[in-house]
Amino acid sequence: QVQVVESGGGLVQPGGSLRLSCAASRSIFVISTMGWYRQAPGNQRELVAESIKGGTTTYADSVKGRFTISRDNAKNTVYLQMNSLKPEDTGVYYCNAYSIRPFVNSWGQGTQVTVSS
Repeated sequence: QVQVVESGGGLVQPGGSLRLSCAASRSIFVISTMGWYRQAPGNQRELVAESIKGGTTTYADSVKGRFTISRDNAKNTVYLQMNSLKPEDTGVYYCNAYSIRPFVNSWGQGTQVTVSS
């Protein structure tokens, strides 16, 4: 199984930027999907962005044009660059590694992002 650990969260003012990192315990080259999710208080966990093996990326409509997901296979790390942050981006951000062959479905502990003036 693959373990993932998130880092990079914090407090930022509206309009600011943060870069989240998701470090995996072993190679992510064979992992089909690496994703970032977030959960705000009282809300369900939602998909923010995902990187699919082969290069495809998808984004939630609410973050398109502001967030960028990238995968560094050499470092076994996935990043989420977040620009033009808004208060509604506040929440706990989780990294997920998912693959069918080999079977992997791992979640990190999350990193808190707070956007507030």
